[in-house]
Amino acid sequence: MAASAAKAKSAKPVSAAAGISNTFSEFTKDEDFTALREMLKIRRFEEKAGQLYGMGLIGGFCHLYIGQEAVVVGVQMAQNDGDQVVTSYRDHGHMLATGMDANGVMAELTGRSGGYSRGKGGSMHMFSREKAFFGGHGIVGAQVPIGTGLAFANKYRGDGQVALTYFGDGAANQGQVYESFNMAKLWKLPVVYIIENNRYGMGTAAHRVSATTDFSQRGRSFDIPGEQVDGMDVRAVRAAALRAIEHARSGEGPYIIEMQTYRYRGHSMSDPAKYRAKEEVQKMRDERDPIEQVRKRLLDNGWSTEEELNQIDKDIRATVNASAEFATNDPEPDVSELWTDVYL
Repeated sequence: MAASAAKAKSAKPVSAAAGISNTFSEFTKDEDFTALREMLKIRRFEEKAGQLYGMGLIGGFCHLYIGQEAVVVGVQMAQNDGDQVVTSYRDHGHMLATGMDANGVMAELTGRSGGYSRGKGGSMHMFSREKAFFGGHGIVGAQVPIGTGLAFANKYRGDGQVALTYFGDGAANQGQVYESFNMAKLWKLPVVYIIENNRYGMGTAAHRVSATTDFSQRGRSFDIPGEQVDGMDVRAVRAAALRAIEHARSGEGPYIIEMQTYRYRGHSMSDPAKYRAKEEVQKMRDERDPIEQVRKRLLDNGWSTEEELNQIDKDIRATVNASAEFATNDPEPDVSELWTDVYL
């Protein structure tokens, strides 16, 4: 998506002391519909992926993005075509947001030849140069130096592109993250570090494993500006992303956005998530769900009816069901694929 021309009400980064940033410009009718469709597509896709995993059709690890949809959709609404995206293993939502085809993503999950990595990468490892998506990555924090390297290439070429580099609160404690911060600031690289703080790492609350939990300030020793953002409101996400991307694209160097978000499911499909109360999850669903916020605005503004919104959901479900059908009937990779994409 091309970056929106809309401006936020305040372009000043909000410090932790001032609270989480929720400054934004109101969405137009078209922007709200775009946000709704994109977030619904991710959610219905992830729900179907969870079903296929339970049926044994998806092997290995599978990390769902349910609850966090506003983060990647809001950022995508702010970035320009050609800006790169790289992220962690919780990556299906990012793939779909960049425009990667649902059939190809689902087929990769089931290990079929029609997948983006021809069935050899699975949930955590697929790529699309065409969509400037440089992968999900299974090693915690490994994508951060890769995103920094993409930004270095952008500056070297002078192409004006920005590398959007996503990672989680758990990865924020990795040493390679700080090495990347140092190089990015030293060379003023066009990179935006997007920390998706969903409050829990691999089964542990962030405050139990992190000495400081204001992740937006993790770049302070390198003089990298940062802000905390309401990651459950797609409008606030887009506004913050516009600020951060403009900062990076204008030659000012890296910027950190900490998205305060929440995952509804466990860390992965094998995680029963017994480390938090069911009431906590339900409260977030009832009061802060990113999709329901947009849905309510469309109804309250008289921009849509229940029937129209239900039809959108029905159409998206049909697309996702078709991707599951494709992914379960597409042939498995030929044995010869064992010898392709291997570097000796």
